[in-house]
Amino acid sequence: MDLIRKIEALLHGPGEPMSGSAMTNDEALEYGRATFNGTPFCLVRNWIWVDLDGPEEQRDYLATMQLQPAILFAHTVVYDSLRRWDVGDFVRTTALHAFTDEFVFRTLNTNYVLLGDGLRKLAHPQTVAMITG
Repeated sequence: MDLIRKIEALLHGPGEPMSGSAMTNDEALEYGRATFNGTPFCLVRNWIWVDLDGPEEQRDYLATMQLQPAILFAHTVVYDSLRRWDVGDFVRTTALHAFTDEFVFRTLNTNYVLLGDGLRKLAHPQTVAMITG
């Protein structure tokens, strides 16, 4: 039961407020098409930046792959350029590669445009791993 409570807190509990882009969905779509030059991008709302609270060995392992111990969970997909997710789906990303323009969460495969306000939280990797789609 403890794991279920942790998942519930991660997905629906309080966190540190964070701001994404104030662009409308249409403006963000135009931005994505103009900025990412055909590379995959996904527009998301109602998002949570999750800092992974794992062991130092895990941080070192991620660093060797040029990744940071953070993932993104978004309750609402607005648009996915590769159509992996439908509008309204949720998405959980792989680890952060870079954070740019104050609202683009980049993984090795996809650029996630953070729209509107979100939250920043801390969670153990085991808790995050239990969130699947």
